[in-house]
Amino acid sequence: MRPLGTGDPIRLGPYRLLGVLGEGGMGKVYVGQDHARTVAAVKVLRPELAHDAGHAQRFVREALAAQAVRSSGVAAVLGAQTEGGRPWLATEFLAGPTLDQIVDQHGPLDDARLRGLALSVACTLRDIHATGFIHRDLKPPNIVLTSTGPRVIDFGIARPEHGLTLTTTGQIPVTPGYGAPEQVLGRRVTPAADVFSLGAVLVYAATGRRAFEGTHVAAVQYEVVHGEPLWHGLSPELHALIAPCLAKEAAARPTTEQITGAFAPRKRSDTGWRRGPVGDAIREREREVRELTAPLLTTQAGTPPSRRGLLTGLAAGGTLLAATGGTGWWLLRDGGPSRKDLFTIPPAVQTPSARVLSADAGDYIVGDQVKPLWHHKGVVGSDALAPLPVRDVVIAAAPAGGIAAFNVVDGKRRWQTSTVAAASRCLSLSDRLLVTADKEGTLRTFVPATGEPKWTAQADAAVLLTADEEAVYLVTKDHRLRSVGRSDARVRWTVSIPAPFRAHVYGQGAADSGTLVVSTTNGHALAVSTETGRFRWALYNQARKKQLVPVARDGVLYLNGKSLSAHRITDGKEIWQATNEYEIPPEYGPAEICGDFVYSIVGDMLTRCHVRKGQDHRWASYDSAEGPVVVQASGAWVVHQEYDVTKIRTVSLEDGSEVWTYDLYHFLGGKIAVSLGADGNRAFATANSDLIGFPVF
Repeated sequence: MRPLGTGDPIRLGPYRLLGVLGEGGMGKVYVGQDHARTVAAVKVLRPELAHDAGHAQRFVREALAAQAVRSSGVAAVLGAQTEGGRPWLATEFLAGPTLDQIVDQHGPLDDARLRGLALSVACTLRDIHATGFIHRDLKPPNIVLTSTGPRVIDFGIARPEHGLTLTTTGQIPVTPGYGAPEQVLGRRVTPAADVFSLGAVLVYAATGRRAFEGTHVAAVQYEVVHGEPLWHGLSPELHALIAPCLAKEAAARPTTEQITGAFAPRKRSDTGWRRGPVGDAIREREREVRELTAPLLTTQAGTPPSRRGLLTGLAAGGTLLAATGGTGWWLLRDGGPSRKDLFTIPPAVQTPSARVLSADAGDYIVGDQVKPLWHHKGVVGSDALAPLPVRDVVIAAAPAGGIAAFNVVDGKRRWQTSTVAAASRCLSLSDRLLVTADKEGTLRTFVPATGEPKWTAQADAAVLLTADEEAVYLVTKDHRLRSVGRSDARVRWTVSIPAPFRAHVYGQGAADSGTLVVSTTNGHALAVSTETGRFRWALYNQARKKQLVPVARDGVLYLNGKSLSAHRITDGKEIWQATNEYEIPPEYGPAEICGDFVYSIVGDMLTRCHVRKGQDHRWASYDSAEGPVVVQASGAWVVHQEYDVTKIRTVSLEDGSEVWTYDLYHFLGGKIAVSLGADGNRAFATANSDLIGFPVF
C-alpha cells in the first residue's frame, strides 16, 4: 500500500482512508477504517470517468451485484453511495492468503482441502447465480482462504446473465486461461462460464500448474477455445470430477448443484483451513491485520512502534486481502491506522435520562427507604474509585484491576480493561473520551460507550489532576506539573512545583479561564497558567482538617476549608466568603456547583451559597455526614457514617427536608467505603465491591 497522494480523498462516507491499495483503468481501491475501527476496502471510480455514463453504469452495476449476493462465501458489502459526484463501494476487508499464494508457497492442495475448495466455491457461485449475476472473473487471486473457508472477491466485471462479455475498448475481457471459450470469443455467457473458470481453478489448485498455457496471451486463449487442458498430476478420480467443468460447450458442463454433490467431502473440510501450513498462513495474515489496525500504543521504553517498521514487517511477512481487489488491487504491504485516526474521536452519545420520581404521583413515600434502580454485588474493585457517569455508562474500578464501564440503565457491565492501574483516577474529556494512567505512567484514552482505545502518551503520570478543552494536567512521579495536549498527545510543558507544595499535591485540580489550580494535603492552593505552566498566585493555610478541593466554573474558583469562598481564578482575588459561628468552627467539605448555587457540608449541616452573592444558608442535621455533596434534580445526596451505621441520605433542595435514605449496613454490614456520583437523573454509589444505581426526585 502506498500513502495517499495529491487528489486522493481523505474520507469517503464514514471511512477515513489510510492509503491506496491499488488502481486500475477505472478506479482506485483504498483501505479505510470507520469510527468503530471496522476495516474496509473502498473502491472509487476515477474522477475523469465519473461523468462517463458507461463507466458509471458499470461501477454501479458492480455495487448492485455485490449488494445483491447474500452469501457467506463473498465479502460483505458495507456501504455504497455517490460522494462529490464519484460513486464508491466499501466491502469487507479479508485477512488471508489468496489461493495462488498458498499453492505457490506450499504446493497443491491435498484431496480434503481440494474437495472443500470445490464445494465452497460452487456453493458461492450458486448464490451469485441465484441473484441473476455471473461473476465472470473467477481465478486463484480472486479466492481468499480464511479460517472459515474460501471467499470469492472482486465483482469488477460481474454482470447480469444477458449482455456481451466485452468491457471497455481494447481490454482483454477475461483473465487468460480462466475465462470460458464463449467469453474469449465475445459471445453471450451463462452461469456455465463460471463453472468453466472453477474447473480451471481446481486444476491449478490440484496440480500447481495452469490448465491452459502458452507463450503469449493469444496462445493461451487459443488453447482455451481449441486445445486440451493439461491434466498432468491430476489423479484419475479428480480428473473424472473436474473434466466436465472444462467442456468447450457450455451446455455440456455440470451445474453448481451437481458439482456440490460430486465434491461432497469424505470427511469434514470446514476445519481444514485452520490446520497445517495453510492454517498457519491464515493465522499469520489475521495477526498482521490486528497489528495493522490496532492503536499504535507506546512501549514501556516510551518509543511508539514505528509505522514504517510495522509496514516493512508486513511487506516481508505476507499479504493482506482487500475484498474488492482485482488483479493488483489486493496487495497490502504498508498501512495501518495513521496517527490521525487515533485522534478521530466519535461524538459523545446521548444520555439516556431517567424519569424524575414524584411523591405526589405515588412514586415513593417521604421518609421511607429508597428502592434502587439496580444493585449489583461484587462487580467493582475495592479501590473506592468514585463512580464517574459519562453519558450512557458509569465508570468504576474493576474487581481484578483496571476499570470497567456499566450501563447506566441496568448496571450491566459494558466493557472492561486491565491495561490501567485500578486505582488510577479517570477523567472525562468532554464526554467523548476517558483518560487514565497505567502503572508506568502512560496516559491511555478510551471511548466511554465502547471501550475502544484511542491515543496514548508517555507522561510519567503519578496523579491525574483535571482536564480542559485543550489538555490533561497531571503530577509526574518526580513531583512536577505537566500538561499533555488532547489534540496530539504531546507534552506541552513541564514545570517544577514550589517547595511548600511539592510532594503534597492532592489528586484533584480545577482548570478554567486559562488557569490551573491545584491544592495540597496541608491546605494550600497554587495557580499556574494552563498555556505555559508559569506561576500566577498562591493561597496558604486555607484548610486544617478537611481536604482542600478546588472547584471552578465560569472564571470563578470555589474553595472549601476554614470557609467556603469564591475567588477570581485568574488572580486569586476573593469575591465572597461564607463562615460559620460555631464555638469551635468546623470546616466546610468539598463543594458541589449546581445551577446558581454551591453546596457543601459544614459540621452537621448542609449549606448552600449563591455563586455570585454568597449568603450562606444551612439546613438539615446530618450528624456525621462525610465527603462531597452530590446534587441531581431536586435533591442532594450525602453519605452518613456513625459507628457501624452507613447510610446514603437525601435532602430536598427546596426546603431542606429529608426525603429518603438507603441503609447500606442493612444490606452489606460491617465497615463500608462509599463514593457517590450522579448524572442523567440517576445517582450512583460504589459501596465496597457493590455498584448501585438510584432514582432521583
